[in-house]
Amino acid sequence: MGSAQVVTVFGAYGHTGRFVVAELRARGFVPVLSGRDAGKLERLAAGTGFGARPATVDDPASLDRALAGAAAVINCAGPFAHTAAPVIEAALRAGIPYLDVAAEIEANADTFAAFADRAAEAGAVVVPAMAFYGALGDLLATAALAGRTAADEAHVAYALSSWHPTEGTRRAGAVSRERRGGGRVVFRGGRLRYVHDAPAGQEWDFPGPVGKREVIAEFTMADVVTLPSHLDIPEVRTYMTAAAAREVVAPDSPAPVAADADGRSDQTFVIDVVVRSGGTERRAVARGKDIYAVTAPLVVEAVDRILTGRTRAVGVASAGRLFDAEDFLRALSDHVEVELPA
Repeated sequence: MGSAQVVTVFGAYGHTGRFVVAELRARGFVPVLSGRDAGKLERLAAGTGFGARPATVDDPASLDRALAGAAAVINCAGPFAHTAAPVIEAALRAGIPYLDVAAEIEANADTFAAFADRAAEAGAVVVPAMAFYGALGDLLATAALAGRTAADEAHVAYALSSWHPTEGTRRAGAVSRERRGGGRVVFRGGRLRYVHDAPAGQEWDFPGPVGKREVIAEFTMADVVTLPSHLDIPEVRTYMTAAAAREVVAPDSPAPVAADADGRSDQTFVIDVVVRSGGTERRAVARGKDIYAVTAPLVVEAVDRILTGRTRAVGVASAGRLFDAEDFLRALSDHVEVELPA
């Protein structure tokens, strides 16, 4: 496990950041708490013995201090359009792996575009979207392909029992909407495109216990960046249950509320991934609880595998390219129920 290695968590006091800190501690790592609000850091650190190192993305020296002596950094502070590049730069200066939990499509695409060459030349590991959106669908699709690296199309359908957004989700959504200028992003013909039509509605027949649900077709999530980054799939489409899609953008939707001792909400999810090539269809399914909380075991498992040399690439890499996808998913069995094709 962590062997008391130090991992800096930037944005440690945020909703997802707190889950990541707790998971690091449970796995034997020593979290260093960082972020721009010194008061929130001190309150979070009180009684834990963890270090608190305030830092801001417009002060490189403060980021260098936050990462000093760390074995890796996990960025949990959105909007990642603002934070990813400065923290990646600091990680490259420190010579340590960088991981983030960004669901922002453009921010993830920017990371691949801006840092692929530099990270590869440095032999560094940079992992964007190591979270519920981006990583889990990528791992499922990669495992479903069972060693194949190409398919005609991939479909990632999300069924959420509810979607009560965090403050970070709302801020990130606002930044993405501003960048899109009223359009929406899709992945068609092998590239990201912006379109200005309304997404269509349809039904998706999810595995049990969900069954048929109305979904928003092309409710595009970070999977359209992570899957094509290493798989030859010209059409990648993601879907969201319509009720959850409406809830996440409603101004009066409440924030997540803890429903158990670990702070998880009562939200449940099913992810149904279908990859098709010719007349062949392969399916992988994941079920679990709380999309924000489940990000913590995902990203901490990734840190552990990177620091113990269980990786398949250097440079900017998605979860499906970097790790043995099936083995990684099996390692999440305490948190996610997974069904893979035989």
